[in-house]
Amino acid sequence: MNTAANNRIALSAVLITLNAGKQLAAALESLQFCGDLVVVDSNSTDNTVEVAEKFGARVVQQNWLGFGPQKQFAVAQATYDWVLCLDADERVTPELERTIRAVIQQAEQGLLPSDVAGFEMPRCNFFLGRYLRHGEGYPDYSRRLFNRKKANWSNDAVHEKVESSSSGARFEKLEGDLLHESAESLESYMTKQNRYTSIQAHSLAARGKWPGLGKLMLSPVVRFIKFYLMRKGFLDGWPGLVHIAIGCFNSFLKYAKTRELMQQKRER
Repeated sequence: MNTAANNRIALSAVLITLNAGKQLAAALESLQFCGDLVVVDSNSTDNTVEVAEKFGARVVQQNWLGFGPQKQFAVAQATYDWVLCLDADERVTPELERTIRAVIQQAEQGLLPSDVAGFEMPRCNFFLGRYLRHGEGYPDYSRRLFNRKKANWSNDAVHEKVESSSSGARFEKLEGDLLHESAESLESYMTKQNRYTSIQAHSLAARGKWPGLGKLMLSPVVRFIKFYLMRKGFLDGWPGLVHIAIGCFNSFLKYAKTRELMQQKRER
């Protein structure tokens, strides 16, 4: 008798992947308490599919739609209405698993308030060799557990978020960390941030959002004061300083790229 299988709960764990073979195993290992595992892959060329199937996940192929739409598609493939959405480089800690189990049990017994659409959990980011416990690196609350009848992912191509689909719905907080164990180098991290700021800039420009010089100059300063000083990012040592500094530069770069796009649009 498979004890682990018997202890699984009525919850769908949903992940989107692209060449995530090196990271996926640890994520799926931490999700073995879920009764349904779904991996929506974007035509990976590594062993992502093999790893997913090894851990009992259903694999669905879908060409890339953008982060928000891709995750919406993935949620639609789930067996259960309650879904837990993870990235391939994230892991559920034992404490978080316990609180998730308790929530799903409450939902099955009809004990959850009807206006609760889902839950957000503290995400602990691993950066430059250490877990960040301050600044913008922690608790970094993320909405990942929700009832798809009451909430879903936004349509944003990047920096997507879970939003309620009905007025008055709310999200509660869970105890237990979601570990974000990205092992990427600083160079690859910066490459990704450059791509993200470009996507954000195009989105702002498409909506006609022309950022003024004040926003361009003050946004990074306000961000630094908030996360490095007020939220004590300095306690995370030099990794904390680098993480926040990159975030400040991203804020500046996003608006600078937007202004460039808007200027090009006016000239045309």
